[in-house]
Amino acid sequence: MNIVAILGRQPELSLAELEGRFGTDAVTPFSPLAATLAVDTFDVQQFGGIQKAGKVVAELEPASWDRLSRDIVQRYAKELRGDGKLTLGISVYGRRDVDARSVGRTGLALKQALKKRGRSVRLVPNDGAALSTATSHHNKLGLSDNKLEIIIVYGPKSVIVADSVGSQNISALAARDQGRPKRDAFVGMLPPKLALMMINMSGITTNDNTQQTNMRILDPFCGTGVLLQEAALLGYDVYGTDLSEKMVDYSKANLDWLAIKHSIGAVEVESGDAIEHQWSKPIHAVVAETYLGQPFSAPPAPDKLDKVRRNVDHIVGNFLKNIGPQLESGTPLCLAVPAWRDGSGRLTHLPVIKNLSSLGFSWQSRGHVDVQKLIYFREDQIVARELLIIEKT
Repeated sequence: MNIVAILGRQPELSLAELEGRFGTDAVTPFSPLAATLAVDTFDVQQFGGIQKAGKVVAELEPASWDRLSRDIVQRYAKELRGDGKLTLGISVYGRRDVDARSVGRTGLALKQALKKRGRSVRLVPNDGAALSTATSHHNKLGLSDNKLEIIIVYGPKSVIVADSVGSQNISALAARDQGRPKRDAFVGMLPPKLALMMINMSGITTNDNTQQTNMRILDPFCGTGVLLQEAALLGYDVYGTDLSEKMVDYSKANLDWLAIKHSIGAVEVESGDAIEHQWSKPIHAVVAETYLGQPFSAPPAPDKLDKVRRNVDHIVGNFLKNIGPQLESGTPLCLAVPAWRDGSGRLTHLPVIKNLSSLGFSWQSRGHVDVQKLIYFREDQIVARELLIIEKT
C-alpha cells in the first residue's frame, strides 16, 4: 500500500519518526511537506509527527491547478456516485497560487457533478488551501466510506492525489494529557505527541512494522509517566523509574487510570536514581526525557547558563555510564536532553554529546535525516529538547 503522510511543524522530526518505525527503504521524502511510504498497514494515530495521511490513488504529471481541478472533478464524480450523503473535504499542499477560494470552487463543482448523479454532498469549507488537522479530525474525514478528504500534494516532479485514511486525533491526545489524574507542571510536561515521536524514532520496531512479543521499553526518568502511557498504548510493556517517590506514585496513578480506559500490557514502576540504579531485564529500548535543568523564560546570563549546563551534563553523563553496561549491544535509545537557545536562536549543547563513543554508544543510522541535528522546540522556548537517537555499541 502506498501512503502519503503530511509531515508536522518540524518535518525533519517527522521523517526521523517514520524512518525509525518503518526503516529507511520504506520512506521516501516527496516534498518539504510530505513523504510517501510503502507499507502494509498504517495507523496515523500511532504517530506524533504526522498531521494526516492518505492512500495514494494517482500520481500525475505537474499541471496548473485549473487543469488538475478539472481532472479531480471528473475522476471523483465517477468514483463517488452512489447512495448515502457524503461529507467531503479537499486539501491542497505545496502550491502557493492555490487558496481557499480556489479549492472551494473545485469542491462546489464536484458537489454539483455528484448531485446530478443522485448523491447528496456536504462540503467542508476551507479556511486555507488545506483543511487544518483539527477540521479534518472533527469531521471524521477518512474514517468511513461516506466521509472523504481528497489530499493533493504538489512535489517537484509530480502531483499525488490520495484518499484520506485519517488525521491526528488531537482530542484524544489532549484528553490523555489534560485528563490524567496526576500532573506536575513544575517538573515539566512532555507533550504526548513528542513522546509518541520518540518511541517511534528509537527504532524499537522492525523494518516491516511488526512488534516482537512483549517488547519492553524503559524510561529511567519517568516523571508523571507520559512516555510510559504512550508506549503502553502502542502495545509495549513499560518499565519506569524515577528518583522522586512522588513521581513514581504519579506514574502509577496515571497508568492505573489508563488501564481502566484501555487494554495495556505489563507495567512496572519503581523508585530509582538513574545514576546508580540497577534495572531488571529485559530492556528492549530506552526512551526518556532526561533532566532538563532549570526552566528559563528569558535567555540566562552566561555564568548562570554555564552552571546549569554543567549540572545537567553531570547527571546525563553519569546516567549513560551507569546504564551502558546494563544494556545488550544494539539496544536502541532515544533521549531528550536540553539545548539552550539564545535570543538569535543559536544553541548551546551538552558537552557529553561529543563523548558518546567513549561511553559505549554510537549514533543510529538514518538515510533521510541527520540524527545529530534533531531539535524539538517552539519559537518562544529557551530550553529546547535535543533528541539523541543512539544505540549501545
